[in-house]
Order: sequence, then C-alpha cells, then structure tokens
Amino acid sequence: MTSHKSPLLRFAPVVFIFIWASGYVVAKYGLPYAEPLSFLCLRYLGVILFMGALAVGMRAPWPARQAWPHIAVAGVLMQAGYLGGVWCAVKLGMPAGLAALIVNTQPILTAILGPAIGEKTQGKQWLGLGFGLLGVGLVVANKISMVGLSGASIALAVMALLSMTIGTLYQKKTCPSFDVRTGQVIQFAASLLLTLPFALMLETQTIQWTPQFFGAMAWSVFVLSGVGISVLFILIRHGEATKVTSYMYLVPPVTAVMAWLMFGERFTMTAAIGMVIALLGVALVVKPAKT
Repeated sequence: MTSHKSPLLRFAPVVFIFIWASGYVVAKYGLPYAEPLSFLCLRYLGVILFMGALAVGMRAPWPARQAWPHIAVAGVLMQAGYLGGVWCAVKLGMPAGLAALIVNTQPILTAILGPAIGEKTQGKQWLGLGFGLLGVGLVVANKISMVGLSGASIALAVMALLSMTIGTLYQKKTCPSFDVRTGQVIQFAASLLLTLPFALMLETQTIQWTPQFFGAMAWSVFVLSGVGISVLFILIRHGEATKVTSYMYLVPPVTAVMAWLMFGERFTMTAAIGMVIALLGVALVVKPAKT
C-alpha cells in the first residue's frame, strides 16, 4: 500500500532536522552572554509574544479548555525540561558531544515506551534505531570528554532525555492535534511559570546585551521555536512517535557539518561514516513496510 503525503509533510523532516541542528549556533553565541535559565526565560517570553500576536492577528482557534492542562504538561516536559536540562548540563561543564549522545538515545527510549500509547516497533525498525545510535556515537566520538563532568550535569542531561521522550509520547496520546500558534502560547507560558522561579533563585540574571546575544535570541524565538517547534508538532500529529524521534539521529551529523563550515571545527572521516550510518538507520525506521 502506498501513502500520499502533502508537500508540507514530505519536506517537514528535512526542515526540522536543519532547524534543530542550528541550536548549536544558538548555544555557541548565546551562552557566553547570559546564564542558561535566564536566557530560556527570555526565549519563552519572546515565543509567547510572537505566537500570541500571530494567534490574535490571524484569529487562530484556541484549544478546548479541557485540553489546556494536557498541552501545558506536554509543553513543560518538551520545552522547560528538555531545554533547561541540556543548557544547564552544558553550562555546568558537560561536553556538548556527550550531551548530544545522551539526549539522542531518545528514539530507542521512545520505541521502548511506545506500547504505552499503542505503538509497536518492528524488527527492521529496531535495527535502524541501533544503526542510528551507532552513527551518532561515531559523529560525536571526537567531541566526547570526561573533563568537567559532574553528577549534576549527568542528571540534568538524563532529565532532558526523559522529559523530551515522555513529553513527546504524552502529547501524541493526549493532545496530538491543536493549533500550533495558540498551543505554543499555552506551552511556553507554562514553561515560563516553571522556569522563572529557578532562574531567580539560582542565577544572577546578568545579561550582556551584545549583537551576538540578540542574534541568538532572535533565532531561538522565531526559528528554533516559532518554526522548529511548529514543524515538530506537525510531525507528531501525523506520524508515529518512534519514527518522528528517529529524525533526532540526523541532528548531530548536520550540526557537525554546520560547525565545520561556520566555526572551522574538525569534521573527521569517522564522523562522515557515522553520518552515513545514521542516515541508513533513520531510513530503516521511517520507510513504510511493504504490504
């Protein structure tokens, strides 16, 4: 049986991968000028204002009231838990490569937990998940270091992994379909309410208002969240959770290429091989079975 996808759905994975990978640039430019939770609070506020203005201007429909708590919970997990965990782990000294490796076990964890929402992973897909993880490992191998590693940073990275995985499954099960404009207002408002007290208690809120900071913030609000999260929601709505999260395997390879082109970071033959293996793994996961 063949399935016909709209052009939007056909290109959505590619758009998502490239936008998600650009988060490396945000971290590179943003973290030196602001503490992680303070940066994220401003990012959440920016998304609320941006998406709120779009929702009002375009008269976007608001979800039914009974769906708000589910949307908020999914948002806290997928935004506050995931972003806060990764950014704080890196700020505490965890190498970005190790953080990427931990977080990118998400597709396998999603496949393990998938039966909870009625999704089953086939044998070929398990093989693809294994290839994907191997590919990610090869891509980030030269970036992994134990220097500066602490129990707190490991806990934060694992929290990010669990938050994103559980949040994806929770949204898929309880509220897979809602307007991405009004839905993001709800999700980022909930994330701001949770994150702000921790930022006030744990950080100094010192910000250097440099052009790099403004550029990182603008990209975070309008591209990473405004476009990237919207595309992720569309993928979750129309696809199985395991297939959607498998695209995460291609984020580190694309990030490595971006870092090589933009910052002159080393891109080794091992990383190139890992990129091909990760691509093969994703293909095995998302390619529909013959019927």
